[in-house]
Amino acid sequence: VQVTESGGGSVQPGGSLRLSCAASQGSGSMAWFRRAPGKEREGVACVDQTHYEYYVDSVKGRFTVIRLNANYIMYLQMNLLKSEDTAMYYCAAAADRVCQPWKKLEDTDYNYWGQGTQVTVTS
Repeated sequence: VQVTESGGGSVQPGGSLRLSCAASQGSGSMAWFRRAPGKEREGVACVDQTHYEYYVDSVKGRFTVIRLNANYIMYLQMNLLKSEDTAMYYCAAAADRVCQPWKKLEDTDYNYWGQGTQVTVTS
């Protein structure tokens, strides 16, 4: 499975961006992770085939994940962006249905990864 992200860029605090992820074939779950400078990779959000969703607390109410199963496409709509959202964002896909609303994202659950797209929030 090949995974490709797009849509990153630079935006001012309070602004919005939409990231896109395209997979070459279907998967059980798809997720977004991010890595900020000097920090470990963090799970941001995921969605599975039945549209179970999970969000890390820091993005709840601001980010929305949307999955279009028929086209193997997933979006991350990011609103009210903050400087602390600055990071490289990665899309990942898992063969199994590992995304559950009550389960913290673990990068070891995901088999296929994109190259990443940079999001910079700065005034």
